[in-house]
Amino acid sequence: MSTQADATPAPIAYVDGLAVYYGAMGHPAYQWTVNESAPLQALSKPLNECRVTLLTSGGMSLCSMPPFDPLARNDHRLDVIPSDAAGDDFQIHDAYYDHTDAETDLNCQFPIDRLRELAARQEIGSLAPRFWSGFMGRIYDRSKVLQESAPAFVAELHKDEVDLLIAVPA
Repeated sequence: MSTQADATPAPIAYVDGLAVYYGAMGHPAYQWTVNESAPLQALSKPLNECRVTLLTSGGMSLCSMPPFDPLARNDHRLDVIPSDAAGDDFQIHDAYYDHTDAETDLNCQFPIDRLRELAARQEIGSLAPRFWSGFMGRIYDRSKVLQESAPAFVAELHKDEVDLLIAVPA
């Protein structure tokens, strides 16, 4: 005998839901990017020797920076955040997710303190001097990302001699 508790819930039809939602506003169907040859590779050295940085797309900026436009589209802005920035010196401006928990504990969306702890315990080699916030969702101009924004970001990662980027999407 099967009960309701035994039933496996159906996966959320996220892509289909977005198509219906934006289609109702008159937008054409979004052309999702499919990476057939993503340049992921194994680390070339142990994690405890790697320099690590962090990128969030959660609309977070230092209080001294202009806030992100919470309804932005095609925002290729990328803020530099010093890796020693105070964890209580952030503002969050993004209308596309509930950031109540991140306002209580920034680390659930931007794990700056957790990375510092890993570095202090020598579980990671070191922190890069710069962390990042940007590419704040709803970027429909994929060609600009592929041809301009991403290569420029990668160049900055090379300047900081980054071995590992932790990307935290919102």
